[in-house]
Amino acid sequence: MTQDARRHLGPDRQAVLLMAGLADLAVTTLGSALGSVRGLLRRSDASELAAEAERELLARGRLMLERHTVLPPAHLEVLAREALARRAADGR
Repeated sequence: MTQDARRHLGPDRQAVLLMAGLADLAVTTLGSALGSVRGLLRRSDASELAAEAERELLARGRLMLERHTVLPPAHLEVLAREALARRAADGR
C-alpha cells in the first residue's frame, strides 16, 4: 500500500487493517507451530528440547531488552569524564 493510499484511510480503518494483518499472521504462525509441537511431543528428548528452547528465549529476551533499554551516556557526561581523566593525567 502506498503512502497516498494510507493517507486516504482513516486512523480507525488503518488500525483495523493492521490488527487483521497481525491476526492473520498469528493464525498462520500458530498453525505451523502446532504441527511442530506435535512432532516434538513424539520425541523422547522433548524435556531437553523444552529446556533448551527456554534458555534460548531467555537469552533472546535479555538481548532485546539490552538493545532497546540501554542508553548511551550523555554527551556532556562523556566530555566531563574525559576532562577529569586529562586533569588526573596532568596531575592537577
